[in-house]
Amino acid sequence: MKLIISSVSGEPIYEQIKNQIRTSVLNGELKAGEALPSLRKLAKELRISVLTVTRAYNELADEGVVQNIQGKGTFVMDKGNELMRNQLEVKARTSLVEAVRAAKAADISLDDLATMLAEEYQKDVAL
Repeated sequence: MKLIISSVSGEPIYEQIKNQIRTSVLNGELKAGEALPSLRKLAKELRISVLTVTRAYNELADEGVVQNIQGKGTFVMDKGNELMRNQLEVKARTSLVEAVRAAKAADISLDDLATMLAEEYQKDVAL
């Protein structure tokens, strides 16, 4: 997992870490049960405070994206848990809103859009 941190973006570093890890989990880059780098290791790699990484990991745990296990580390949660499922539903709805806007702009009928959705849903897309 490669995190890119910008000190000039205006977004707090812990938020940048959270967003990139969350995106990696939702996109399937990070699999359920996979360990995240230790707090100290990630802090050293990114040249930031351990407290910053701790805050990001704790907030991800509160969202149900990861689980902190005392003495073992931080692990990616299964997408089946309720909080993660809600995150995925929001992502799907956002994508559908974009698809509807594009379809309306292209004058694609609801029936044609539904057919396109069904075709894409039937494809064997790995998550």
